[in-house]
Amino acid sequence: MPAIRTRHLCSVAAALALTVSASATAATAADSSAAALREVLFVGNNWDGTADVIKSSGDFAKIGRINVIPDKDQRMAEINANPIKWIYFMAIRNSVGEGHDQFVDDMYSTPDGKSVVVSRPSFADVVSLDLTTGQVNWRFPVSGYRADHMAVSPDGKRVAVSASTSNTVHVLDIESGRELGKFGTGDKPHENIFTQDGKYIYNMAIGDVNTQTDAPWLDWTKGDRRITVVDANTYQQVKVIDMRPKLDAIGLTDYSDAVRPAVFSPDESKLYFQVSFFNGFFEYDLATDRITRTKTLPKNPATSDDRTTFVNDSRHHGISMSPDGSKLCVAGTMDDYATVVNRSTLQEGPLVTASKPYWATVSGDGKSCVVSESGTDQVTAIDFATGQKQVSVPVGDHPQRVRLGHVQSGWTSPSAR
Repeated sequence: MPAIRTRHLCSVAAALALTVSASATAATAADSSAAALREVLFVGNNWDGTADVIKSSGDFAKIGRINVIPDKDQRMAEINANPIKWIYFMAIRNSVGEGHDQFVDDMYSTPDGKSVVVSRPSFADVVSLDLTTGQVNWRFPVSGYRADHMAVSPDGKRVAVSASTSNTVHVLDIESGRELGKFGTGDKPHENIFTQDGKYIYNMAIGDVNTQTDAPWLDWTKGDRRITVVDANTYQQVKVIDMRPKLDAIGLTDYSDAVRPAVFSPDESKLYFQVSFFNGFFEYDLATDRITRTKTLPKNPATSDDRTTFVNDSRHHGISMSPDGSKLCVAGTMDDYATVVNRSTLQEGPLVTASKPYWATVSGDGKSCVVSESGTDQVTAIDFATGQKQVSVPVGDHPQRVRLGHVQSGWTSPSAR
């Protein structure tokens, strides 16, 4: 064999060996990185200014707690020095806060499990907190005077946050806090949802929910309530979905069109959503652009039908879906129960007693619905298969949002270090 050809084959063999070695090293590193993370549920205790970290399935036992307002003194000094900020701070306390400050609305962990990003309504900002030290990595003040619901992109790299008093959604880099873009919405943007492919963001604007003009004939005073759909790369509006004419078309002229929590079916062909004042939910078909089914859930006889007594206009607030799309889980907030609903028949299961349940999410193993009981400061897991309660776990004051996330393996609370 010629010497040149021999040297060439040797070089190719060496290159292949290096490639295989590098690939194996990369795969090992990836496996090691994945193994270094522990899946958990973050529970935001809105009035406490803390987030409890609990197991994502099983017995949902508490793992630790995070102080989400380590910079409280600095923030309060800024608010007290600015009359306009102080007025809004007090307005939040005395309206949507039910006499309490709102220190945590929503939260998501970073892909590496080293930090958690939190929206803080009363401080009108989003912060990233180091899960090891508990200190602030970065802070992003939202436009206006209140931060609200967030959503994280499927790749975990971007977080969208509603700035409710400026009718704006900001999209931030989750690692640096740098604003990547923003877009306008209807009045009082609330829930945000990324589509599974990461191409679109849906924002639900709920209008003014802390006024007393709650009678159906005064519904027009609540403002511009709509779903805004934007391109998640350009942040340009793609379409607007107005539920008012769709409700009117099926004879529900007295029903609010303020879309509250919502969830897509696994194939994203259907949207299931709640609206203000209603004890139930709707099914909306995206292709035909119409409401296809209405589900009215039982009323609690002890709950007044006086709309002005509903907290922030919500009668039911919280909806999730089992991973296979067969079951829905609904938080019947003002009716003090949660229930699993068969998506095919819309038949509800047992009404599981729960005190002012404010959110519903899915456990890490997909077998349970987890609701936050803001009235009794606990979270409760309900079995999707049976609809029966599994366990309740004590948490902090007024739990609301519950989100699946990750911490690093062996993590303990910063205060315990």
